[in-house]
This record gives sequence, C-alpha cells and structure tokens, in this order.
Amino acid sequence: MMTAHAGYDAVAIAREFSLSGEIVSASPYGSGHINDTFKVEVKAEGGPRRYVLQRINHNVFRRPDELMANVERVCAHTYAKLKQSGAPDADRRTLRLIPTLASKAWHIDAAGNRWRCYHFIEDATGHDVVRSPEQAYAAAKSFGAFQALLADLTGDRLHETIPDFHHTPSRFARFQQALAKDTHGRAAAAVPEIAFALARAHEVTVVVDALRDGTLPERVTHNDTKLNNVLLDDVTQEGVCVIDLDTVMPGSVLYDFGDLVRTSTSPAAEDETDLSKVRMQFPMFEALVKGYLESADGFLTPKEKELLPFAGKLITFEIGLRFLTDWLEGDTYFKIKRPTHNLDRARTQFKLVESIEDQLPAMQALVASP
Repeated sequence: MMTAHAGYDAVAIAREFSLSGEIVSASPYGSGHINDTFKVEVKAEGGPRRYVLQRINHNVFRRPDELMANVERVCAHTYAKLKQSGAPDADRRTLRLIPTLASKAWHIDAAGNRWRCYHFIEDATGHDVVRSPEQAYAAAKSFGAFQALLADLTGDRLHETIPDFHHTPSRFARFQQALAKDTHGRAAAAVPEIAFALARAHEVTVVVDALRDGTLPERVTHNDTKLNNVLLDDVTQEGVCVIDLDTVMPGSVLYDFGDLVRTSTSPAAEDETDLSKVRMQFPMFEALVKGYLESADGFLTPKEKELLPFAGKLITFEIGLRFLTDWLEGDTYFKIKRPTHNLDRARTQFKLVESIEDQLPAMQALVASP
C-alpha cells in the first residue's frame, strides 16, 4: 500500500472523507505540478471504487478557503443543472466533491493544509497535446458547455483566486517596469522582442475596458483552458468533463477562448527555438470555433462573438509578455531549463501572435459567417 507522498499520509487524510467502503490504497496520481494529487482505491459492496484526493498548494493559492468556496459552488451548480436537464451521464459530466465526515466540502489537517476529494471519472482521460482538429473541437465544445452551465450562477460574485490573472494592462505595466529597471542588463539581448511588445501597447486594454464599461459582460470563466483540463471519453473521444477548477473565477469568455487558440492551434512546443515551426493552423481554429459555438452560442453577446479571433491574439501576446518580463527580471517566476528559456518562450508566443495577425481577417470572416 502506497500512502506517503511529499510527507503526507494520504490514506489517513482520505479517512476524513465520506467514502463508501474500505480504503485499499492511495497513490500519487497525474502530472500536475501545483497540487499534490492521489488516486484512492476503495473496496465497496458494489465493487471497487476510485476517488481523487488533492492537497491545495497554498503557496500558489494564498486564499485556499475562498478557492474551495468557489469550487463548491461551481460543482453544486453544474451538477444540479445537468440533473435538471435530464442528462443521462450527469455523474460523469462534472466534478463532484465528496463531503468530509463533518459534512464540509474540504478538510483542514493539523498542519493547516486544505484537502478535497472528488469522485473519480471512469473511462475518460486527459491528453497533454492537441493532435487533431477533432480533439480541438471536443475541448472547445466542453469549455463552452462549462461556461453555459455557469451562465446563470446566482448569488455573490465568485472570489478571484488569483487577482488580475488576465488583466493585460497590469501585465504590460509590469513589463514596462522591468524594462525601465533592466536589473540584469538583459534588454540589449531582446531588442526585437521589446519593440514587438511596445508596438502593441494600444491593444492591451481592449477587453478590460469593455468589461469596465459594460460592453462585455463579466462571466464565470475557467481561466486555464488547456486540452489536458478536459477529460475525453476513452471510446468516443468526446469531451466528458472539465477539470482543474482552481482558477474558476469572474472574467471574460474571451480569456478562455483566447487560451484555447494559444494552446491548441500551433504544432510547435511552447519553447520551440525553430520559429519556422510556429504558426496558427487555420483548420484547428475552425475546429475550436465550431465546437465552442455549438455549446456557447446560446448565451454569447454579439460583441463577445465578434472578439473571439482577437482573443486568441491577446492571450497569446499576454503570455509572451509574461515570459519576456520574467526574462528581464532574471527568471524569477517560470521554471527554466536553459539560460535563455524564457526569452525563447517569448519569441515563440510572439511568432504565434504574428501568425494570428496574418490570418485575422479570415478568422473574423469565419466567426461572422452564419
């Protein structure tokens, strides 16, 4: 029986939750880098069952109770909506929290760590790399459906688990500060990249300004729309369930769709040094638009729909800007494996921005077509 990982007795923690049966094992699970995750095997009357146990990394998420309050509301709302709609597979379509023995949504251990437990979603898998338009379509359709389920979430505004996460003007201001200080004397090695960023200063406020003046509505958004945050059915390869809800908070749907474009349309790795391999593949964008609008078109405003192509450019630019800023600041945030890693990442993102800009008229025509 494997129980310990990073110094935690996962079996002992799992016993704090209302699991149906005898715990057989708890072993490290998944490829995530932030939270500690375990797969819990249970022997139950109807056969073996599995659960996912997680410790929330409070060094990354500084207000874990607010995070869990968000997750609890989102899980309860999406599950209720699915059951209400008569979805036959509602149990697989959303994450469901297992309450603690004290009927709480999360457990706090003696060291102050926050733990949660989910039902394990069987016969579905997360994939790290988008390999086909079909996968891009499935991911976009799932994220659109997730947003649609939450479009009528009532009650207080969700907590911002990472304040200003996609506030592009703040990211740009941080870049300008890093450039002005040039503490590590690196600006001279990134003259073209700096010029590229400065030339697009006028675009960084587009979404934030529209949210502020009401031109764009604030929504509940996922904010980490990578393919591996959607479980695909092992047989049909259809999207089953959106996972990793730690960054679910108020925002714009454009943040989610933009990150889908950034992470799904280029065949190159995020840190590819051969920039000739970096491009936005239009068929992948077509698949994203088709999948997303199939599930989200019912609640999107005309302005949200109009800005979907621009969103891909903006979020790609924002991430590139963050890489460039970290390079100028001495690589203090993103982990690096080589001296110019963050500069390489920035160059890759900016090359993708250029490719998106070249195809923007065709992207806009596609979205505008009936």
